[in-house]
Amino acid sequence: MMNRVVLVGRLTKDPELRYTPSGVAVATFTLAVNRTFTNQQGEREADFINCVIWRRPAENVANFLKKGSLAGVDGRLQTRSYEGQDGKRVYVTEVVCESVQFLEPKGNNTGGGGYNEGGRGQEDSSFGQQGGQQRNQNQQRNQGFTRIDEDPFANDGEPIDISDDDLPF
Repeated sequence: MMNRVVLVGRLTKDPELRYTPSGVAVATFTLAVNRTFTNQQGEREADFINCVIWRRPAENVANFLKKGSLAGVDGRLQTRSYEGQDGKRVYVTEVVCESVQFLEPKGNNTGGGGYNEGGRGQEDSSFGQQGGQQRNQNQQRNQGFTRIDEDPFANDGEPIDISDDDLPF
């Protein structure tokens, strides 16, 4: 059996963070995901998908995402039911997130952290702050070296002499 959901969309409102009686964090949010086609009036419609995430990633989602933030979600679809205040059975279908990708830089007006927030040990919320300092230090250290994306043979015009023994394949 397979139950896998991958979505990219924008939050329709700020995430709601709550704690269970035993102290486990849970955040809920709704993701607006554009459809790939337009309706008869030429407008693009969207689906509004309820999402839930647990524990430390839930706290990070609540701290770093807000209404309008672009996020990627990886998880599974779950349906549950409960008895509503009027005594009727209420059915809920939602995505239980295993990880949430913050797809916009932290400095954008719409928020986001620019890194993966999942339950796999990535709990350093200072990533975005340290990234700029580290980048500047690396640029200073690498002065005088050829960048990888620059072609060292672009203006040479000579054939490259490589023996078959030098090739890794």
